[in-house]
This record gives sequence, C-alpha cells and structure tokens, in this order.
Amino acid sequence: MTMFAVAMIAVLVSLALAMVRAIAGPTLFDRVLAVNSTGTLAVLALAVIGFVTGRPEFLDIAILYTLLNLVGTIAVLRYFHPSEN
Repeated sequence: MTMFAVAMIAVLVSLALAMVRAIAGPTLFDRVLAVNSTGTLAVLALAVIGFVTGRPEFLDIAILYTLLNLVGTIAVLRYFHPSEN
C-alpha cells in the first residue's frame, strides 16, 4: 500500500509541475504540451486509484479519457497550426 501512496504522490507532484508549465509556458505549443501531459497524468492517477480500490471500471474511464485527450490535443493543434494545403 505504501508503494501506491508514493506513486500517487509522484503523480500529483508531476501534475502540479505540468500545471505550472501550462500557466507559465512562453508559447502556445508549450501550453498544449503541458495540458496533454496533465491529461496523461490524470489517466495514470485514475489507473492507480482503480488498482488500489479494486475497481477495474476505472481503467475503462481512463481509456476513454485518453482518447478524449488525444482528440482534443489534435483538434487544438489543427486549429492553431493549420496545414498548408
């Protein structure tokens, strides 16, 4: 149980650092990368919580959130950096 507490603390510290980068990022792409990292860390936190509590349905939620994070990141990048077609 201690191992999962340490893992969760590490995830929360990484989440805080990613949020700082999202707020203070000098460019838009730094902010997008930080928000994408935040989503990935949230998925990791959901997986750890689901494993500790013995509820495998949290992994289903984590997979869905991963797909939404990917689609959202691609949409934001396409909006701010359209292709040269």
